[in-house]
Amino acid sequence: MSRSRPVVTFSLLILCATLSLAGTDLILPAVPQLPAVFTTNEATAQLVLAAYVGGSGVGLLLFGRLADHFERKALLVSSLAAFAIASLGCAFSPSIGVLIGLRFAQGAASAAAPVFGPGIIRQLFSDKAAVRAVGFLGSVESLVPALAPILGVALLAHFGWQSSFELLAALATAAAVLIAMLGMPRAQRARGTRGGYLQLLTDRVFMRYALSQAMTLGGLITFVFGAPAVIVATMGGTLDDFIVMQVVNVAGFIVTANLSARIAERLGAEQVILLGTAMAAASALALLAYGLAGGADSMILTLLFLPMAIGLGLRGPVGFYRGVVAAGGNDARGSALIVFFIFMMTTMGTVLAAPIITRGLPALALVVSAIHVVSVASLLLLPRLQETVSRAADPQR
Repeated sequence: MSRSRPVVTFSLLILCATLSLAGTDLILPAVPQLPAVFTTNEATAQLVLAAYVGGSGVGLLLFGRLADHFERKALLVSSLAAFAIASLGCAFSPSIGVLIGLRFAQGAASAAAPVFGPGIIRQLFSDKAAVRAVGFLGSVESLVPALAPILGVALLAHFGWQSSFELLAALATAAAVLIAMLGMPRAQRARGTRGGYLQLLTDRVFMRYALSQAMTLGGLITFVFGAPAVIVATMGGTLDDFIVMQVVNVAGFIVTANLSARIAERLGAEQVILLGTAMAAASALALLAYGLAGGADSMILTLLFLPMAIGLGLRGPVGFYRGVVAAGGNDARGSALIVFFIFMMTTMGTVLAAPIITRGLPALALVVSAIHVVSVASLLLLPRLQETVSRAADPQR
């Protein structure tokens, strides 16, 4: 597709990103039924979720590498076709083992959109508009975990556990056909592009944005993953309290993410990134202090967590965009590494918090605070993009 139709292209990217996330969230309601369907246990059924996440991690690195050898349009269409085939295969799986294997393949195929999306957005829009587009995309993505399970419950009740996979297959097929017909802008590799993953990993400027982005988002997700157990088991609350916390904070993130570019125009991109990161860290430390003081009011918990969501919304679009720019023209591998780091940081945070989660809010907040403090430190200690290099990344320009 040419740049004359950026809205259509961007809409297709939103659909692809939504499919990638829905591969987990739409399937969640069906997982409890799988032990009965396949005569297995709950632990094995949970591997259906883990396999998708693992496949996504592999897919991120794979598509980042394939971008050097194939056109983005071909890779996107192929990945969507593979996603559709794997989804349909999941619906007709004869055993839990086959289902787990297909879920790994489905997850790997889902990774194309996160890898190619930021680079395509960068080509479609001006710098200011690109940051706004990333913010809007993040807003849509934040709604998927809330809305997809509701749709999954409805599909499960009326059409059975296979229907969620069949819907994913149908939507992926439609997206593949549309992209094949309408196309995508060709990748433009700049001169002096830093090509390999190793080169990016040793690039201190790129790592500044990649690590701070991953830690800010990973810290927030770690808290969200642990919050239900903390609220119900140690604070005397209910899952309704957790839902209220999520609604308030998703709303805060969406509003701020869509204002991020405008705020960066006034304050500067680097100032917004540091401010948002510091807000998230301050929120985590406030939660730690409240937990150590014996606090058990879920509404106060929600209010203390709100600055973390706002901070992510503030720095997320600008920080991710500058991270892609810092990759030196290698948008695909840069995007792949940033998202891969987010996966890894979320996994690491969850693993660290799991053994001590029964100790309540202080334990969870301690892990999350450590992640956010390191995020702030990475911004302060690692070098930023030089203004002559970063002109395209600064929404002021």
